[in-house]
Amino acid sequence: MTDNKNTPTSTSKKPKKRRWLRFLLEILVIAAFVFGIRAWQQKDMVSGVAPPFQSVFIDGKTVNLEDYRGKPLLLHFWAEWCPFCKLEEGTITDLTKDYQVLTVAYQSGDKAEVLKHMRKQGIESWPTIVDADSRLADSYGVKGVPTSLIIDGNGNIRFSEVGLTSSWGLRLRLWWAKTFSKESPSPITQ
Repeated sequence: MTDNKNTPTSTSKKPKKRRWLRFLLEILVIAAFVFGIRAWQQKDMVSGVAPPFQSVFIDGKTVNLEDYRGKPLLLHFWAEWCPFCKLEEGTITDLTKDYQVLTVAYQSGDKAEVLKHMRKQGIESWPTIVDADSRLADSYGVKGVPTSLIIDGNGNIRFSEVGLTSSWGLRLRLWWAKTFSKESPSPITQ
């Protein structure tokens, strides 16, 4: 009799255990797939010293990467046509209040088209470069958007991320870049 009582209990536990193992395996496969795609997207991205550039903001003022020395910089590539970029707009807007942020409108049309989009989205306060021909993106190896690069105060790329990322993830990376790099006085005041 004792054996009969244990048999149904042990067989009912096996399917539950199998379901959990299968669920765990599915999660691991999905995670491996996502990390594989991200690694492939980032394979051509520049690392080390950030490529210097001089460009023009959407408002016509000249901008140089050297202007951002001394403090960490979020260099954020986005596009008007990118639905994921729209999801990150609030995060980027919040970060502009606390950190140096430079955004690049990647293949989003000319200055007038980008400005129209920015006004519609309420992001016209972003410091933005129009990269209609992808030259700046190409110099950094950017192939997809959104792409975020964290450049430390010395001009070194510390982190790069392709795809959606969280506000706290970007803040943590900016903090890390500030904490673990030698800081020099910034020529920019915010």
